[in-house]
Amino acid sequence: MFSSVWSVNSSGIIFFNFCRYNFKIYELVLSLVFAIEEINRNPHILPNISLGFDFYNVPYSEKIILINPIIWATGLKYPFYNYYCEKERKSVAALTGPSWAKSAHIGRLLQLYKFPQLTVGPFDPILSDRGQFTSLYQLAPKDTSLSLAMVSLMLHFGWTWVGMFIPDDHRGTQFLSDIRETMETNGVCIAFVEMIQITWNSYPYKNWKSLGMVKESLANIIIIYGENDSLQGLMSNLGQQFLASKVWVMTSQWDFTNIADFFLLDSFHGSFIFSHPHEQVTEFKNFIQTVNPYKYPEDNYLPKLWFLFFKCSFSELDCHLLENCQYNASLEFLPRHIFDTAINEDSYNTYNAVYTLAYSLHEMSLQQVQIQPFGNRESMVFLPWQLHPFLKNMHEGVNMALEWKQNLHDNKYDILNFWNFPKGLGQKVIVGTFLPNAPNGQQLSLSEQMIKWPKLYSEIPKSVCSESCVPGFRKISLEGKAVCCYDCIPCGDNEISNETDMVKCIKCPDSHYANTKKKHCLQKVVSFLDHKDPLGMSLTTIALCFFVLTAVVLGLFVKHRDTPIVKANNRTLSYMLLISLKVCFLCSLLFIGHPNTTTCILQQIVFGGAFTVALATVLAKAITVVIAFKVTIPRRVVRWLIISKAPNLIIPVCSLVHLVFCGIWIGTSPPFLDKDAHAQHEYIILVCNKGSDFAFHGILGYHCTLTLGSYIMAFLSRNLPDTFNEAKFLSFSMLVFFCVWVTFLPVYHSTKGKVMVAMEVFSILASSAALLGFIFGPKCYIILIRPDKNSIYHIRNRPHSESKNPLKT
Repeated sequence: MFSSVWSVNSSGIIFFNFCRYNFKIYELVLSLVFAIEEINRNPHILPNISLGFDFYNVPYSEKIILINPIIWATGLKYPFYNYYCEKERKSVAALTGPSWAKSAHIGRLLQLYKFPQLTVGPFDPILSDRGQFTSLYQLAPKDTSLSLAMVSLMLHFGWTWVGMFIPDDHRGTQFLSDIRETMETNGVCIAFVEMIQITWNSYPYKNWKSLGMVKESLANIIIIYGENDSLQGLMSNLGQQFLASKVWVMTSQWDFTNIADFFLLDSFHGSFIFSHPHEQVTEFKNFIQTVNPYKYPEDNYLPKLWFLFFKCSFSELDCHLLENCQYNASLEFLPRHIFDTAINEDSYNTYNAVYTLAYSLHEMSLQQVQIQPFGNRESMVFLPWQLHPFLKNMHEGVNMALEWKQNLHDNKYDILNFWNFPKGLGQKVIVGTFLPNAPNGQQLSLSEQMIKWPKLYSEIPKSVCSESCVPGFRKISLEGKAVCCYDCIPCGDNEISNETDMVKCIKCPDSHYANTKKKHCLQKVVSFLDHKDPLGMSLTTIALCFFVLTAVVLGLFVKHRDTPIVKANNRTLSYMLLISLKVCFLCSLLFIGHPNTTTCILQQIVFGGAFTVALATVLAKAITVVIAFKVTIPRRVVRWLIISKAPNLIIPVCSLVHLVFCGIWIGTSPPFLDKDAHAQHEYIILVCNKGSDFAFHGILGYHCTLTLGSYIMAFLSRNLPDTFNEAKFLSFSMLVFFCVWVTFLPVYHSTKGKVMVAMEVFSILASSAALLGFIFGPKCYIILIRPDKNSIYHIRNRPHSESKNPLKT
């Protein structure tokens, strides 16, 4: 019994005198022949049965696409449709490919007869619709992970601005939808999309309006998706333009052999091709080496190849060689971009399709042997539609006798790099793989040292809409532009970006600060008004000097305690004022040095207490003078007030009021140690937080009230006829004191950090120095420089010496 396999091809061997050659399709024919011969030699598959085939060309034009299939189906050169005239047909199945569109057209015809059809590629979801194609089986693997594989390659090299050429059909639309979604998820943008019309290959490149857009686009990476029919014109036009600045990323379905001039292959040097991995059939290469016109004299295609490439004489009349050519001529000598001796993806699918049919026939023959009587030796008789159950089992993997079935629908990809050197060789080299089921980050594997880029590039090319934002900058989107097009702006204050293309800058914690380049957060140095700082050292020195000066003045007054100028204006109050001023100068040292909670509380208590005593003392001095000269009450009462030193009670009363203020302050919101991380860029300033601003300003207000009271009392007694009347000095010192603290408030609130603390220390020292200088300076001048005025004799000789001085004690 002889059973033939009929093969319908989607674009194929065309007559020499009016059509160009398609070497890729001829590779499919040779893989078909190789598989049939291999099966026929195998005694374990279809014993006593030989396989054969018929080959038919299918034109490109859809108008005549079914001419040859109909001629074959009807058995008539001029067929009557719906009539079947071939009564002794031996064909059992049809192999079609590698065009899905032509396979679909032929499939609709064949399903009328329920004739089995196997397509070798490319895979198309429409052909899997059993409602439309009941007799069709696809052998090509699915491309469900192609978009993810391509985007992974983009991400690996940092390509975020990508152009596309896609056929204007449902396959192109579906691929565009899939890859657009994957790109948006991974931050890759589409620069442009050029939809290719199916008849676009007839357009000359001079009329290609999109050429300028492709050349001027910043997208140096361009994806080309489609099959041989839709890409012929595109590849020819791109090759003629020699776009050496572009890297093409494409599938294995496009064909280099359509490029007539191998010099045009330079335009595709460095391109990437995604192909499904398949086993290399080593015997196929040996088979190719033996193929020649003399071995297969019925093959009309081989003489034309020998005529083209080996310069043999050729007869167009009967398609035979006129004379013998060189003996060792072989297809392996042809350039690889024209004919590759290694079995390619479509050829491997064809090889598997033949084996699928063979095993299905084998299973069916075994079943028929079991059903037929043992003695019946007639040949196997069946109709082609009876083969469907066995093909279905093979196709769906029920029978796993074929090892290649295990990887049939695997979504793995080999990544090939196209090399065009030596010039015209056109070889494809595997430089990586993509495994969709691998863990994230391990799906793509590349050998970058093997990759050859277009000659224009000496390193990995860039394909971005905007240059990456370097560390220290962040991306800001541009209105109306894709997310891959952006501007770069510096990070804000105390913000950094330590990676490229950051959308948001990272805020440095309060304990750190951003360096000048906004790349790193550096640890801030803890700082405070230290004794070792120039400012702290200066204030400390001034405070100690004034303290010593006050002590000297106090010692001077004690030494000259019996002199008139010391005894005048209440000697005891003078001592108390000098002691309180010493405390005022020393309390400023609490503000200098490493602060803690204790010093923070003592700062306000000691500072407030010392100034309260000092101001109360001045007030007592001023009231004493006013009582002595201005009060209009009986003389005896005045004398009692002076002798009993009743004005001195002002000091404890005022101090008691201050203690009440402090008690409320500490009990409600006491001062505490605080960190000011914003006053200075590189420092964390340790400062004492006042706790309650109301209490702090209340103490200052209380001091100002005492100051105004003292000033009023002293102003009223400034012209009284006392020999050593200090009322003028008291009023002037209060005026200076008041000005210092009124000026302190706005300056204090406009400064931060150490300067704020230094401002408070300066105000303490300035106001204390004013009291010391204006009240005791004139007296020290008399004691030390003019001792002649500090005597009883001088007082008695004054014009008003007859007046009694009730202020002396």
